[in-house]
Formats: sequence, C-alpha cells, structure tokens
Amino acid sequence: MGIFYLIGYMAAGKTTAGKLAADALGWRFADLDQTFQVIHGYTPAEYIRANGIEDFRKKEKYVLEDLADMGIEKVIYATGGGYPCWEDNMECLHELGTSIYLRWKAEDLASRLMLTDLSERPVLQGKTKDELLAFIKPQLEAREAYYLQADYVIDAPGFVPEADQILAEQICQLIKSKTK
Repeated sequence: MGIFYLIGYMAAGKTTAGKLAADALGWRFADLDQTFQVIHGYTPAEYIRANGIEDFRKKEKYVLEDLADMGIEKVIYATGGGYPCWEDNMECLHELGTSIYLRWKAEDLASRLMLTDLSERPVLQGKTKDELLAFIKPQLEAREAYYLQADYVIDAPGFVPEADQILAEQICQLIKSKTK
C-alpha cells in the first residue's frame, strides 16, 4: 500500500523530511496540522486554546480518517506529535497504512526547537533551552511506548544541518523497499 504516516515528537522533521521524501518519490505530501487548519479554520494551537486538547484530538482523528476515506495512494502524511498517543490512534494508523517513527534524542529535539518560532507552540512559548529539555525528556519518555508501535523506526542522525535531508533519504529508501 502506498500510504505512509510519519510520527514523532515536535521538530522531528515529519513535515520537512516528509516533503523532501515525497518530492523525491514523486508522491503527494500532506501535513495533518495544516490540513486541520484548512478544514477547521484554526491552527491546532488556536483550536486547543479555544476548545481544549480533548476536543482537538477528536477532530484531529476525524481529519486523518476523512483523508484516508478519499482513497489517495502514494502519499506521505505528517501527523501531529501527540496524535499517536491518543486513544486507539496507533491502531488506526496500522489499519490505514504504514507508520514510520522518526526517533530523536531529547537534547537534539530541544536544539531543533530552539531554531523555531516557539510562539506557534503554546506549551513551549518562552522556554529556554534548558527548560525545553526539562519539558521534552519526560514527555518523550511517556510517548515512546506509543511511538515504538510504529511499523518502522528511523533513528535521526543527530543535530546536524543536513538532518532533514538524511531523514528524507532514509524515508525514501524504506518506502521504495516496501512498495516494489
């Protein structure tokens, strides 16, 4: 089947590496957070602030299921970082396609997140790198049990400038080997 879901923590490269991989394969790419915004008119952060995380998670799941119902093949989806950790979402991913966990060390994720606009991530807004790491470590440990239910795990190359390109190449290799 030609439907792949990238899972992993914030800043794992799901969107950036996913787009690069899809382009290299001549496939489609969809970021579920961006799709959520198109459908609901709010970014996930705005929606969570207004309606709470529980309501967001329900609507987020509907977005993924609606996309799956469209029957599009040869597509890579980037899920939200918390998507796999809610209710039976990992089972849902297994039913709908193939999941790939982009695994990073917490320290590298903190470094990557410091390069982003933290105001777009309400739970991280205003945090220093040390505060980010203190936030990420326990959350990543709690999520690991869900993430490791993925069909495949790709270990990140570490905090290097070409990390997203390396991940994209690994994603492409994996997809090519599974869709022959």
